[in-house]
Amino acid sequence: MTTSEPGRVLIESGFGIAGSMTSAAATVVYSPTDAALQLDDRFGACLRELADDLAAAPLPRREAARAGAALAFAVEHGITLSRRDRTVRSDGFFTERAGGRVSARELGEAVLLAARAATDDRRVRHLGCLLAEVVVSPDVDVALAERALLVARDLTWRQLALLAAVGRRDRSPLPLTPVPVDPRAWTTWGALEDLTGLQMAGLLDPPVAVPRPGGSAQPRLRPADLRLTRRGVLLHRLLALDFVRPEDVDTALAALT
Repeated sequence: MTTSEPGRVLIESGFGIAGSMTSAAATVVYSPTDAALQLDDRFGACLRELADDLAAAPLPRREAARAGAALAFAVEHGITLSRRDRTVRSDGFFTERAGGRVSARELGEAVLLAARAATDDRRVRHLGCLLAEVVVSPDVDVALAERALLVARDLTWRQLALLAAVGRRDRSPLPLTPVPVDPRAWTTWGALEDLTGLQMAGLLDPPVAVPRPGGSAQPRLRPADLRLTRRGVLLHRLLALDFVRPEDVDTALAALT
């Protein structure tokens, strides 16, 4: 680290969240010629500007660490996407508009604000991934990406883990045991509330069943019955929820029983 590059120091301050890769990520952004891996020049410059701007003002230690880790994760995911031949968009996303506005910068600022406010550090990786994902996704504009951020902000970590579980259902089958209707244990009750919240937010199908007066009993919901809606697919994709650890997914599913 060098004190002459406060933005680099900011990225490396995310070590406690993102691990040793923060140093490599900072090198990619600040000394690309010395880096073993490369990032698109426009994306790297955008990340450097974001880091420099944020480092110019004092931040609480944990907020700085979360912001630095989010930037490092954006670098890591950006390189991963480039290896999959996902090229950086060329639709003016990095072009300065009237008033000095740049779409990439606007989204980056929103992502770092969300990362700084994240009380669960596990969310930070996925926020960084969102920035990298949108940079290579010309079908997603800033308004849509910011909507995804707003939706994600109101979700618990367990809800994100449940979305991850449903998103990987083809690789890891979901339980066939019905979820409890009125669980007595608080943990199970809370998990069921999280699941219901995802259905009510339009992220999971089927929607919450509303019994009809005098009607027949509704079939009990099983995790295996769940599907991502279109909104759920978008959130799963932008937040790269495939990277949620299997143990977190298992914990979320186990809480439903």
